[in-house]
Amino acid sequence: MGSPRPTTPASPKTARVKSPQPGMPLYGCEHLQMFLQEPERMQNTILHYKNCLRVIFDNTPIVPQTSKTVKGHALTSLTPNYLCLQCTTTTTGQDRTSHGTETKHRFYVESKTGGLFCQMCDDFIFDPTLEELRMRKFGTGSFSTRKRKHEELFTGTDKEDPNIATNTTEASCRASGVRGIYNMGATCYMNVILQSFVHNPLLRNFYLSDGHQGSDCSYKNCMSCAMDDMFQNFYAEETTTGYSASNILASFWLSKRKAYEELASNKEQDAHEFFQFLTEELHEINGAGRPSSVEDSPASKRTKNGTEQGCNCIVHQTFYGKLQSTITCQSCGDVNTSVQSFLDLSLGLELLSKKKNVKGGLTKGAPLTLQKCLDEEYIRPEKCEYSCHNCDTQEAKKQLSIKRLPNRFKQGSSVASKIDTKVSFPLKLNMLPYTNRARSQDTRQNYELARSCTYELQSVVVHVGNLETGHYVSYSRVGNQWFKFNDHNVTLASKSQVLNEQAFLLFYVIQSLA
Repeated sequence: MGSPRPTTPASPKTARVKSPQPGMPLYGCEHLQMFLQEPERMQNTILHYKNCLRVIFDNTPIVPQTSKTVKGHALTSLTPNYLCLQCTTTTTGQDRTSHGTETKHRFYVESKTGGLFCQMCDDFIFDPTLEELRMRKFGTGSFSTRKRKHEELFTGTDKEDPNIATNTTEASCRASGVRGIYNMGATCYMNVILQSFVHNPLLRNFYLSDGHQGSDCSYKNCMSCAMDDMFQNFYAEETTTGYSASNILASFWLSKRKAYEELASNKEQDAHEFFQFLTEELHEINGAGRPSSVEDSPASKRTKNGTEQGCNCIVHQTFYGKLQSTITCQSCGDVNTSVQSFLDLSLGLELLSKKKNVKGGLTKGAPLTLQKCLDEEYIRPEKCEYSCHNCDTQEAKKQLSIKRLPNRFKQGSSVASKIDTKVSFPLKLNMLPYTNRARSQDTRQNYELARSCTYELQSVVVHVGNLETGHYVSYSRVGNQWFKFNDHNVTLASKSQVLNEQAFLLFYVIQSLA
């Protein structure tokens, strides 16, 4: 009796061509049949196909079409990528033909479902041997020969047609909110703000739960209706192409807001100004026309305890907070306090970058950080012009603090010219030291209070080039993965790449919502 054929861990017993069955082909196509006639090539192909399936099904990235090239670079596409079955290259559908021409490689694995594609047939093919491996991996998570019961493999009932269950795979594409936006002629300033809104959990939930009823809307050229269409396209439609925000651009240009009429042109505009316009427009539509400044609003209502109840529209719920200004007379100690709403926190980088060797201020040569900017603005009091009504002195100090933090807020430069000073910013930001509650003695051990003031970075807007003819790109976090949005082009981004950018606008969201 001869010795058994030696096997290795890399040569599983199941690596063989399936036995022919009545009505079922032996190979997927004639090209694959010619390719797999050599036993050694058959063995290597099966092993390589298994590795491709592990890449696709063992990970659950937000964009399933994301993988790495042979050089280790991230390759991301909203349309499927193709993993070469004859080498370790990953290519897009566009570059698949050129790769085949250069290498004579003809077979690929589609990155969404693991389906087998023949370049010569120019179509997907059904190969019994490889399809069995794909279904095992998809159904059980492994290539084990142990067969599970039907109710273990699928969530349907055991009365479901087995033919339907066997041939069912994941959806060919997923509506995850990750899409690019086409540039319609110097509209990148608009695209970056729209991307930050799309990935805002509060705005997303509002529009996806019919928070704005378009069928009952009486506004002409309604911006909120256009926003609703955008959210539905991003999260409900399984499409892989870029989005054309033509309705939003039209609503913007046809708006009657005189303060922003200069923005309605085909020239590059300021992203911060468009953010201000968009929030004011959405507030007026969804807030029943109430003024944005709730403290000065005649429409503000008083509650039973005497506190003011401002607008509760989605814009105020998302972005608006309250800033408290306390002016203390240095002669008699008289205190004057006022409160006003804020939409975003602008930092005076021009003055901060010039501060050198000031006692209690910035240290010379030290890198400028977001925390230092906030310290200067909301912790250290500054001298101000003030006439005390008690002692007529003009010596006073002004202290700013945040009375109420918003669910999400934006920070950026407040000057009209571009400042090249780099400010480092964190992924997680504790805003408690900058609130008036930080003056209380019992806040140190109050975990819930500290948690309610902790924010996570959600989106970053970056401006490249000079102020008038430059270009905007943005980064947004979806789950734990960062993506770079350059108009309709979407690519993977690392945390270090995001943190090394020279940010123009920063969007933070409260940790409990992040």
